[in-house]
Amino acid sequence: MFAGGCFWCMVSPFDELPGIVSVVSGYTGGHTENPTYDEVAGETTGHAEAVRIVFDPRLFPYTRLLDLFWQQIDPTDADGQFQDRGASYRTAIFVTSERQRQEAEASKRSVQKSGRFKSKIVTEILDAGPFYPAEEEHQEYYKRSFGHYRLYRQHSGRDAFIRDHWDTDRDREALRRELTDTEYRVMVLGDMEPAFDNAYWNETRPGRYVDRLSGDLLFEAEHQYDAGDGWPAFSKIASSRLVKREASLGGGTDIRTALVSRLTGIKLGYLLYDGPGEDRLHYRVNSAALRFIPREEAD
Repeated sequence: MFAGGCFWCMVSPFDELPGIVSVVSGYTGGHTENPTYDEVAGETTGHAEAVRIVFDPRLFPYTRLLDLFWQQIDPTDADGQFQDRGASYRTAIFVTSERQRQEAEASKRSVQKSGRFKSKIVTEILDAGPFYPAEEEHQEYYKRSFGHYRLYRQHSGRDAFIRDHWDTDRDREALRRELTDTEYRVMVLGDMEPAFDNAYWNETRPGRYVDRLSGDLLFEAEHQYDAGDGWPAFSKIASSRLVKREASLGGGTDIRTALVSRLTGIKLGYLLYDGPGEDRLHYRVNSAALRFIPREEAD
């Protein structure tokens, strides 16, 4: 279980990822039974807004949950999160085993040593206690009340804080040292690699394509086709929750739909609408952003 301020904003980052069974908003860490939203907000129960995540550790290890959790919060704020103030909006990691505690402590030390934050990490690591699911209107709020959720999130300051601390010049410089020049221009700057002069434009073997940095499955070879333009082309993605669509000007006046790997943020390519299927989707992807795993080598 994770407390990260307003639980509306703590569902979407985890929801529907491969290996995530459920994400439930609720209350924990306090001294009353079956609290209501108003009671918790009134700061009389001791509870924090939190999310309970049921997951398959074979597909999404606890350490990855921790990595994703830190990227959603300000772990140096002991009095709330962003525009929401009070103990009910505090951050905390509630562990259910000694192994989780050890992994959470190691993760916390790593974040502190990373230098991303100038102040001390104050997020507590606590034994999990009773968890009380929130009222139905608060479940999957990012879907249920999308417009209000987006306005709330934009004005909360959370997204700006995340960009300032997790998409820094130092991060980009580290990638520049790790990647080739072509890989950097593709994955970080969003350039397209040369047509007909890349690794997978004419790949025909069965297998799968994963994010070059994380290994997350993005595309299956069975959905690859020859678009005749010299780049890998796919008619379908392996998981809609692992590939985001973002508007991009691409250096010109025409707005294009850029493809971004959700968990690493690397640029993949662009979505076109001249594909072979009824939906006409054509995912034009750079080989440099992918790693191909032949079927005989797949786990």
